[in-house]
Amino acid sequence: MSKEQSYQNAASELLRLVGGKENVISAAHCATRLRLVLKDESKADVDGILKTELVKGQFSTGGQFQIIIGSGTVDEVYKYFIQYADIKESTKNEVKKAADQKMNPLQKLVKMLADVFVPIIPALVASGLLMGLNNVLTAEGLFVSGKSLVEAYPNIADLASMINTFASAAYAFLPILVGFSATKMFGGNPYLGAVMGMIMVSGDLLNAYSYGTAITEGTVPVWHIGALTIEKVGYQGTVLPVLAAAAILAFIEKKLHKVVPEYLDNLLTPALSVLVTAFLTFTVVGGVMRTAGDWITNGVLWLHDTLGVVGGFIFGFIYAPLTMTGMHHSLLPVDIQLIAAGGSFLFAIAACNNVAQGGATLAAMFCAKDKKMKSIAVSSGISALLGITEPAMFGVNLKMKYPFYAAMLGSAVGCAYVTLTNVQNISPGAAGIIGFVCIKSGGMLNYMIGILISLVVGFAVTMALSKHPKFKEV
Repeated sequence: MSKEQSYQNAASELLRLVGGKENVISAAHCATRLRLVLKDESKADVDGILKTELVKGQFSTGGQFQIIIGSGTVDEVYKYFIQYADIKESTKNEVKKAADQKMNPLQKLVKMLADVFVPIIPALVASGLLMGLNNVLTAEGLFVSGKSLVEAYPNIADLASMINTFASAAYAFLPILVGFSATKMFGGNPYLGAVMGMIMVSGDLLNAYSYGTAITEGTVPVWHIGALTIEKVGYQGTVLPVLAAAAILAFIEKKLHKVVPEYLDNLLTPALSVLVTAFLTFTVVGGVMRTAGDWITNGVLWLHDTLGVVGGFIFGFIYAPLTMTGMHHSLLPVDIQLIAAGGSFLFAIAACNNVAQGGATLAAMFCAKDKKMKSIAVSSGISALLGITEPAMFGVNLKMKYPFYAAMLGSAVGCAYVTLTNVQNISPGAAGIIGFVCIKSGGMLNYMIGILISLVVGFAVTMALSKHPKFKEV
């Protein structure tokens, strides 16, 4: 059979197994996956799909029924799939919009957070890696006993200072990035969102990091406008206030576009949108959302600090189920706000989970009897070790069941260790074996120990469970 015939057969078979063309609302593909929105996912024969030639896995998330096929191959299968389904080619955004209509409010909230923060992660990663480089240069005793590299070699002090300036920019001006991304997501002009973010970190305002001291000393600057007394305080390192401001800005802008005459629209709409949004932010919304953000962050910190190792174990154990539902995206704002405040513990927990999934998947390669499953396990296991778990989790571990349970336990044990040793990250990044570059210099060794524990436990427990009578025939 030629490759072309195998693509055609796979497309035809997949269309039949997802319930026929009458059950397909839209279809798109990414680099490795066929992304479908189905009228009724219960009509899809998942077992049959997983047995289909060329298919490496399947999972559902965010209203999308996704079939893992592989780079290059998915393009060819998709071409025949839409031809047989008699539907037009859709973009990923069009499929997302169709999938959104099937989501419940909680799913929509989680997706909203992901849509806002995922695009700005590369900027935060870049800053975080530069912070890591600065830490390497300034950490005492890392390379020279009792001294940092800067102290041992004073001629590189200015280089370290320059790198530190570069590294801190994205977090110092975080509301600008969030304002741009969030306003775009809410349907407003993203550049107005960036302006709103600039206003919230203006140099004319008291820096948010000095707010606590200023309250204690009674030196918080204010505006007096009529009967109103408004604090002149910035929003450096915050997330929720600028999210709320972006939503208000987009709402006002869209309303004004409808009522302002066309010949005045370009003049009045931007100015009024920013003016009204900024006034509401500094009088009401900003303070409320700043407090809400602090409560959420402090709540997560309290659980981490109070429960300690037990909390880390529980967090690690449930992280994979959170990932399955997409709820892990709701931790992004907390992670970013903690990083802006000096360091977050969430990255190490995510990394332990990912590496545990990889370890369990590689063990499953030895346990599985099916040659196709063995092949999938090799590539997806390595991918999980590098931080991408979907192929491993949905294509192997959940299908075989016991590797998933083993991975949850491996994640829990590793997370307990990184919690005990207080491993913190200074940027987002690839949460896997190369993630040490995102970790504070003093925690890099404990980070590597933590993920090694997760890998070994996930692998060993999978091998042990494979001997159990309940699983040995899988």
